[in-house]
Amino acid sequence: MLVRDARVSGVNISLKEVDQNTESITITLEGDDLNFNSIREVLENAGAVIHSIDQVVAGKSFVEEVNLQLEDS
Repeated sequence: MLVRDARVSGVNISLKEVDQNTESITITLEGDDLNFNSIREVLENAGAVIHSIDQVVAGKSFVEEVNLQLEDS
């Protein structure tokens, strides 16, 4: 469904958690000029609900998040 949109060049969907009533997934989309309203409509038509957007990356190159380890005092 999501990859039918010409602006979406890649999709990664990962199951994060399952409980009695819901399945929590993370969806990562890659592409140019993505349209949030179109994406939301596709997901809602599939029965999904968006609870949060945790990260947005924009620009000419991808900047990876770096996790720094704190030194022990």
